[in-house]
Amino acid sequence: MTAVLGAVGAGMANEVGKRGLETAGGLVRRIAGREVVAPADPDQTALVAQIVYDGVHRDPALARAWQVFARTVPLSGAGTTTVRTRPELPPSSRFFTDRDDAMKVLDREASRAADGRPRIALLHGAPGMGTSALAVHWGVRRAAKWFPDGQIHVDLRGFSAGTALDGSSALRAVLRQLGVPDEEVPPTAQDRIVLLRSLVAGRRLLMVLDHAYSAAQVRPLVTSAPGVFVLVVAANALPGVDAVRVPVGPLAKRDAVRLLTDLTSKQVVGRARATLPAVLARCGGSPFALRAAALRLTDEAAPAARHEASSNADDPVRTAAEDAYRLLAPATARLYRLMSLHPWPAIGPDTASWIGETDTTEAERLLAELVAVHLLELADDGRHFYRPGVRGHAEDTAHREDRAAGCAAAVTRAVAGNLDLALRAANAALPESWRVPPPPQDDTRPHPSYANRAEAMDALVAERGNLLQAVHAAEEFGDFTTVVRLGQALWPLQLKAGHHEELLPALRLAARTADTHFPGTRVAGALHFQLAHTLGELARHEEAETAARAAAANERAAGHVRGHASAVELLGLLRLRQWRYEEAYSSFDEAGRIYDTIGPGVEGERDLPRARALLERHRGRALRGLGNREEARERLTVALRFFRDTREAYNTARTLTDLAETSLDSGDPAGALPLIDEAVTALVAERASYHLAHLRALRESCLDADQSTG
Repeated sequence: MTAVLGAVGAGMANEVGKRGLETAGGLVRRIAGREVVAPADPDQTALVAQIVYDGVHRDPALARAWQVFARTVPLSGAGTTTVRTRPELPPSSRFFTDRDDAMKVLDREASRAADGRPRIALLHGAPGMGTSALAVHWGVRRAAKWFPDGQIHVDLRGFSAGTALDGSSALRAVLRQLGVPDEEVPPTAQDRIVLLRSLVAGRRLLMVLDHAYSAAQVRPLVTSAPGVFVLVVAANALPGVDAVRVPVGPLAKRDAVRLLTDLTSKQVVGRARATLPAVLARCGGSPFALRAAALRLTDEAAPAARHEASSNADDPVRTAAEDAYRLLAPATARLYRLMSLHPWPAIGPDTASWIGETDTTEAERLLAELVAVHLLELADDGRHFYRPGVRGHAEDTAHREDRAAGCAAAVTRAVAGNLDLALRAANAALPESWRVPPPPQDDTRPHPSYANRAEAMDALVAERGNLLQAVHAAEEFGDFTTVVRLGQALWPLQLKAGHHEELLPALRLAARTADTHFPGTRVAGALHFQLAHTLGELARHEEAETAARAAAANERAAGHVRGHASAVELLGLLRLRQWRYEEAYSSFDEAGRIYDTIGPGVEGERDLPRARALLERHRGRALRGLGNREEARERLTVALRFFRDTREAYNTARTLTDLAETSLDSGDPAGALPLIDEAVTALVAERASYHLAHLRALRESCLDADQSTG
C-alpha cells in the first residue's frame, strides 16, 4: 500500500498521474471516513498507508475497491511506459597522452569488491587540463568492459553558481538518459532519487558528472548500487563529496611534445624547434592550449604568435585564447568579445546575429571561424558555448575594447532578440491563450516564423536556456517591462513542456519584479498565476497556494474579472491535489460566481460557456472525492454534453474517464466499460499515449472487477 501511494505521488508529472492522485484521495477518504490530506513525504505516505491497511481489513468492500484501484497504478515509480535504455558517453578524443597514473586509480575504484560503499571518484584540475577528456577516454577506451549496461554523461554546467544545474535538474537529466520520458519524471527531487535508485539497482553503469560546481549537485546522484560507478569532474576538490580524489595537473614536457606531434607531425614540430620552448612555456602543460597552438604551428600562412610575457602567464587557457584572438579578423574578434558578456548557455546563428548586428548567414560564418581556432566549442545540437577561461578572456577584452556603452548595447540587443523570439513562438504555440502578450507589431527587422504549433513549441524548448538568462539580464539592466513580458511568454513552456524546476527561478524573479514595479495589475496577477502553476506541478503546495492567492488579489485589484476567476479556479485545482475536496468545491463555486459577473460586451464573454463547462467538470471531480457520486455524475454529464457538442476530443475523453471512475467507485464496472471505450475512441487521433495507457489499465480493472463480482 505504501508502494501504491508512493507511485501515485511520483506519477504527478503527467495528467494521468494527477488523475490517479485524485482517485486515491477519494478512496482514502472513503476508507478513513474523514478527510485525509495528501501525503507530502515518505513518512506521511507511510501513515496514510497504515490508515488504508486498517480500513480495508475492517471492510471487504473497501478491500475490493482498493484492489481495483491498485491494479491501475504502475509500481515502477514513474509512469506507464518507462523504457530501459543503454546510454553511451560522447566520443573520446582521437589523440590522448599520459594520465596513466590517474587511470590506474580509476581502475582500482571501479573494480574493487563491493562492500556497501558507493563507488565514486573525483577528477579535479584547472580548466584546460583535460579532466573531462580523461573521464571520457577512460570510460570509452578502458572501462567499457565493467559497464555493459551503459555509460551516462551529464554536463552539470558548473562554470558558475548562475549556470550550474541544481540537484533536481541533474536528476531529470540522468533519468532521461535511462529512458524515462519527461512526462514521467516525478515532480519532487525525493521521488526522482527513489526512481533513479530503482532503475539502476542490478545494473552495471558508469555515470560521468561533468563540470560539477558543488557537492549539492552530486549527492542526489550517488547510489550504493554495487554496479554503479560515479565519476565526478570538477575544477576543484569539491569539499563535501566523499570520493577518491584524483588530481589532474599539467602534462610533462615530454608528453606535451608528444601531443603536439600527434596533432601535427614530426616535420611540423621539427620546423618549430626554435620557438618550441616558448610555445611549451605559454601552454603550461594544458592539453587545450596545446591543441590551440597546434593549429598555428600547422598553418604556415598564419603569422607567428608573439611570445612575450603576458598578464595571463599563470593561466594557459587565457594565454591560448589571447594568442588566437590576435589573429582574428575585426568582425570575428568583435563577435567573440560581445557574445561573452552574458552566460548564454547555447549560442546559435540567431543570437550571434542579434549581438553582432549582422544577418544569420554571416553569423554562421563567424561562429565557424571561432570554432576552428578553439575559441568556441560546438555542442551536440549544433550550437556553441565558451569554455569558462575563454569566456573570461573574451569578457575582459570586451570591457577593455568596447567600453561600457558598447557592452551594454550588445547585451540589450540579445535581450530584445530573445523577447521577440519568445513572444512570436509563444503566440504561435498557443494562439488561443489570452495569457501570452502579443508580439510587437511595428518591428521591421527580420523575425522568426513558425509553420505550426509544434514547430513553435520546439523553438521555445530549444531556446529556453537563453530565454531564462534573458530574464536575468533584463532585470540586471533595469528593464523591468521586458522582465515581466519574458516571464509571461514562458506560459506555453509551463503548460505543454514542463521543465518546471528550470523555469522556477525566472518565474520567481518575474513575479517579484511585478510586485515591485507593477503592483495590483493584470501583469502581476498573470505572473503569480504562472508561479502558482509551476509550484503546484512541483508539489510545493503551500507556496503554490500563496502565489494563487496573490494572483487572485492582483487580478481583483486590476478589475480583470476573467483573470480573477481563473486564479480562484486554480486555487481549487491545487486543493484537489491535496485531497481538500470541500475547500476545492468552495473555490470552484466562488470562481463560478465571479464568472457570472461577466456581462455582455465584457472581456471574456465569448469564453464563458467553455469556462463554465470546465468548472462543472472540476465540481464533479471534487464531489467524487467527497463521495457524493450521484451529484458528481450530474455535474460531469453537463460538462460532457458541452465538450461533445463542441467536439473537444481531449476534454471529452477526460470527462468520460471521470464518469467511468465514478462508476467504478459505485461498484458498477459494467457501467464504466462503455464510457472507457468511448474515451479511447475519442483519443485515438489525439496521440495522447499516457492517457490511453491509463484507460487500458482502467479497462482491465473493470473486467477483473466484473469477473470477481460475477
